Amino acid sequence: MDTSIIFPVEAEGFIQGLQTFSLKEVGSERWFRQHEYIEKLNMQAIMNASAMRDEFVKELLVSFGKVPVLVHEMILVEIWKQKVFPILCQLRDFSPKNTFHLYMVIHHEATIINLLETIMFHKDSCEAAVDALLDLVDYCHRKLTLLASKATKECGSTYDQHKVKSSIEELQKQSAALEFEISLKAVSVLRYITDHTDSISVINSMLCTHNTPCVLVQLIDSSPWSRCRQGEVQKYINGKWQKIPVEDHLMMTKLDGQVWLSLYNLLLKEDCQQKYDFNSFNKNQLLKLRGFLTEVLIDQLPNLVELQRFLAHLAVTDPPPPKKVLILEQIPEIWNNIVKENSGKWKAIAKYQVKETFNPSESDLRQQAKRLAQTYNLDVMDRLLPEKPKCGSCGKEASKRCSRCQGEWYCHRECQVKHWPKHKKVCQLMAETTETIQRDLHIID
Repeated sequence: MDTSIIFPVEAEGFIQGLQTFSLKEVGSERWFRQHEYIEKLNMQAIMNASAMRDEFVKELLVSFGKVPVLVHEMILVEIWKQKVFPILCQLRDFSPKNTFHLYMVIHHEATIINLLETIMFHKDSCEAAVDALLDLVDYCHRKLTLLASKATKECGSTYDQHKVKSSIEELQKQSAALEFEISLKAVSVLRYITDHTDSISVINSMLCTHNTPCVLVQLIDSSPWSRCRQGEVQKYINGKWQKIPVEDHLMMTKLDGQVWLSLYNLLLKEDCQQKYDFNSFNKNQLLKLRGFLTEVLIDQLPNLVELQRFLAHLAVTDPPPPKKVLILEQIPEIWNNIVKENSGKWKAIAKYQVKETFNPSESDLRQQAKRLAQTYNLDVMDRLLPEKPKCGSCGKEASKRCSRCQGEWYCHRECQVKHWPKHKKVCQLMAETTETIQRDLHIID
């Protein structure tokens, strides 16, 4: 089976052409074209990493020095969503025929954090971020703080299409739900940074400026990727909430592991210990972890026994405060520069984009739809799944997809018939949504 979405020579062209945009240009034709390139690069990077093949997307991003561009563009859309999008939604003269174009802008941040999660596993990607690594730490802290406060968890769990009253309100709900997934990706990105970085400025930012260990303790305590619904334990795994059997309630998820490994790196590396202030507040917060370090947990991640010993020692000692030394360190600039450059212009940008950007002609919409239909080909997406699909009825490996909604899988016809009473409403909703999108975008089957 061919496992290529794009060839290395195409990827090289895409990556060489990556550039930063201004806030005003977000959603423009040039911006939209780059969005498509990044979507394809993201899918190819995931596919190569999953198949343990030549990760040429990562290599090219590193060699052409484009990792900082990705960080800039991700933060640019983050600011657009916070500063411009709410104003745009309130403008009286904004009533788009469809919100497809707007959704692709909102989704852009998720695409880039996905790509960064894939490539930042490697140390050379971390090094290639250069000064933008500080901005990436800053970004991850914002997302983890939201996650720890449960704000994004609520957004991720309460989105209900039946309660949506308008297309703009639906878009706002989708944006809020997407924020939850973005924040979960930021957990992994931060872990990889703690693995690889030896930059004094980056370490100081994580430990002193943001007090990341205490944020991670809050995440362990609140576990926003776990919930209880009608007496059933559910965990957010591979992009959806899944029911967890009783015998697996204590099993560690990938997200749990990422948080514990981040804490391990930040608390046990010598250069980190020398910088962190183990004052009474921080010490008390860290000692909360002892209650979570059970034998079952340590069996799953044996390295944590060292963290357990460290915390036992911390409980009976008072480490000396960090030495005060004069350090000339860098500060993150991307967020501040974009906000400073556009301060006081948010409404003007929103009005400009309503007039020039988010009212594309029907022919432009058709062209965009055709290009994205090729990018989001269902057969290609299936190959990106981290594991083979499971039957919606019995849970066994499945090979047949519901022909109407394309969203559920079954192993045999018998299971599909048995599951139909439960699947019927969801199937109808998904099919109607797909038909609406196709009608709005003038895609004729």
